[in-house]
Amino acid sequence: MISYLKGNITVLEPTFAIVECNGIGYEVKISLITFQLLRDQPNGQVFTYFQVREDAQVLYGFYSIEERRIFELLLSVSGVGGNTALMVLSSISVQEIQEAIARENVKLLQSIKGIGAKTAGRIILELKDKVSSTGGVSLTGNVASASPKSQLKSDALAALVSLGFPKALMEKRLDEILNQQTPPEKVEDLIKAALRGN
Repeated sequence: MISYLKGNITVLEPTFAIVECNGIGYEVKISLITFQLLRDQPNGQVFTYFQVREDAQVLYGFYSIEERRIFELLLSVSGVGGNTALMVLSSISVQEIQEAIARENVKLLQSIKGIGAKTAGRIILELKDKVSSTGGVSLTGNVASASPKSQLKSDALAALVSLGFPKALMEKRLDEILNQQTPPEKVEDLIKAALRGN
């Protein structure tokens, strides 16, 4: 199993990165947290999780072991797949996920697009006894400067479409968010707002 990749980050997008190791480029699906922490780094390391399905082989990448551990725990929940687990990690931090599970905060988990009441309940029920063993770790990092509004929307829309959301619906949602009195100034915050329906 591939535990981590360390090398040149040749491509970095909100939903995936390509890490070049010894002349081979590995494409890994990433969360917004990992995207944020890898920004402006020509070289880096990502901890990986390799998922083999009947229809695909997918490599996921994470900035920290803690983030990968939470991802693996989410995958163990019935009805939660890789894309849904990444969406949870893209919407709230590792520490917020742990606190939501520990405090049985169904409302917070339900605020994430794609997570209904039943799924939120299953996450809490199945992980409540496991999440304490991961330790509380908050992933924070330097935030990149704001992008022009049109580029901001374009980057966020591309990321949301790649997550499987309808383009027209997400374009309308992004316009609503950007027209608010104090819209997000960073692509990762804009995507989070769209994912959380805020």
